Amino acid sequence: MTTDVDTPVSDRTTTDEEPLGATRSERLSALAQQHGALVTLIVAMIAASLSFDTFLTSDNLENMALSSAFLAVVALGMTFVIVTGGIDLSVGSLFALGGVLAAWGSQYGTLVALLLPLAVCGLIGLVNGLLIARSRLAPFIVTLASMLGARGILLSVTDEGSQTYLVDKGSFFAKLGQGTFLGIGVPVYITLALFVLGAVVLRRTRFGQYVYAVGGNEDAAALMGAPVARTKISVYMISGLCAGLAGALNAAWLVSGVTILGSGMELEAISAVVIGGTLLTGGFGFISGSLVGVLLLKVIQNVINQIGSLDSAYQQVVSGAFLAVVVIAQTSLGRRRRVL
Repeated sequence: MTTDVDTPVSDRTTTDEEPLGATRSERLSALAQQHGALVTLIVAMIAASLSFDTFLTSDNLENMALSSAFLAVVALGMTFVIVTGGIDLSVGSLFALGGVLAAWGSQYGTLVALLLPLAVCGLIGLVNGLLIARSRLAPFIVTLASMLGARGILLSVTDEGSQTYLVDKGSFFAKLGQGTFLGIGVPVYITLALFVLGAVVLRRTRFGQYVYAVGGNEDAAALMGAPVARTKISVYMISGLCAGLAGALNAAWLVSGVTILGSGMELEAISAVVIGGTLLTGGFGFISGSLVGVLLLKVIQNVINQIGSLDSAYQQVVSGAFLAVVVIAQTSLGRRRRVL
């Protein structure tokens, strides 16, 4: 029995269509995993619009879209990592470091402001990938160490956090964060473009096939001829680049490099990816689901803010409880599909 290597691995193992012999229960389980977050998002938005008059206002929707953009870029890189069965805890610190480096570099022009955080954060992601793929160290430990290391670099650059670098409000770099087109912030368009590119790469390229193959079964992927180590290195570098870019765009939006940002962002990004349908065990997931997961988290946070009487800490409680429910549901659906 032979396998057509030109057929995307994602189409063979994580295809949107079940095999011809699939039962109705299998098809329903697959649909629930793939589109459950989107259905939940639609229901949540309808409920919120009926409960709060200000929810569907243009200002509120624009604010939600803009605040979602930065987390979405981080979640985009995280999706590639989790599909391979890995995890990246360093993205929150890289986000903050990218913002500070971009704000510092903005004094030398937009090109430096963008390339510096990409170079540094991408390099850290590359080191993560090398240690994980070549030295076979646990992703949790490696990225935890780089999270602490990136935060240390951040404190060193900012003199223990006492120095805040500002971005010239009249610069082109600032316009990347604060500019609008048709009433929508430029970072939103950049994020959407990156998600389209990410979806094409993951679903329609040979590299995307390798990402799914490594996450599905690393040993089988190696026997198939997939470059397992190179794929792992690449996804961690992509994650670092996305975190650095998100930090740079956030610095352009705030016109400053804020050192206290990014704390807990890695957990938000992981939550968004998992809520969007990507399995933590790897081998299954899609870029669009991560975007839906980010939007769903932001809607929940916005609803809590709309209520007004609830403390902001409830955002974390609700988000954590929702994530637990999603993981339990994913596990149950996965077991059911295997049994059927």
